Amino acid sequence: MKIDTKKELLNEFGSNIFFDYDLKKRNWFNIGGKCKIFFKAENLKQLINFLKKLKKDEKIFILGAGSNTLISDNVFNGVVIKFSKYFNNISLHGKDIIIAGSAVLDKTLSEFAIENELSGFEFLSCIPGTVGGGIKMNAGCFDREFKDILVSIQAIDKLGNIVTIPSKDIKFEYRKNNLPDEMIFLSASFKGNKGKRDDIIRITNKLKADKEKNQPTMIKTSGSTFKNPISQTEKKVWQLIKESVPLDQNFGDACISSKHCNFFVNKGNATFEDMKKLINHVSKKVFEKTGIRLEKEIKILE
Repeated sequence: MKIDTKKELLNEFGSNIFFDYDLKKRNWFNIGGKCKIFFKAENLKQLINFLKKLKKDEKIFILGAGSNTLISDNVFNGVVIKFSKYFNNISLHGKDIIIAGSAVLDKTLSEFAIENELSGFEFLSCIPGTVGGGIKMNAGCFDREFKDILVSIQAIDKLGNIVTIPSKDIKFEYRKNNLPDEMIFLSASFKGNKGKRDDIIRITNKLKADKEKNQPTMIKTSGSTFKNPISQTEKKVWQLIKESVPLDQNFGDACISSKHCNFFVNKGNATFEDMKKLINHVSKKVFEKTGIRLEKEIKILE
């Protein structure tokens, strides 16, 4: 960093910056060690100021809800940035456009759409992440994805430059897009369709009930571990896992969910290595059985 002492950083950013910060409680797996620097961005001006003080090659990780993140037990030699409530704003523009900050929870966006009688956002009620993370991985479920409702994004690069990009200029694919990895999403605009509140609520409740029936909740898990290999087979990844791996397989306290075998669970005190071994083991067994190489959907910070 250009500013290279803790004292100078503390003088600059005060209570918004932490050193050797423990990340274990910041993710749904409840796994992980510390990061070199943890920065809570109070507002956009402060975020720009902070980014301009980083080295060009400094590693940056934006931590959202921590719902699809596996963090190493070793120290992350980089900067983890967490957005404050400044980035949690949500508003209606015109009759059918919603503008949401990147820290807005997907379910909050869905609820806001219901309040304003806009359909198309129902699937977001089942995604346990934030708008920023949803854009980055083109998150989706029940045959809907972020790209289906996205109008444009506002983002910032590591040099502090702000850009607005229309969704038509972004190439979205299954669980990814072609934007640079170092791009940090600030907010996004979404377009819905006017509908009847009761109909929107009915659809939302049905999706949530389907999720509750088929996916584990209220435990230390992190959502789908692997992407569906849609270009290689019509089978879902959970089917490939079920056919290839004993579902009682575990490494330490890292195990496969009995409710949905693409969800891996920390049933107590699993370590990063425990979970990584389970992920690698399942991937290897599926390849040996089917010849299909699974791609991780979960983000790994190490």
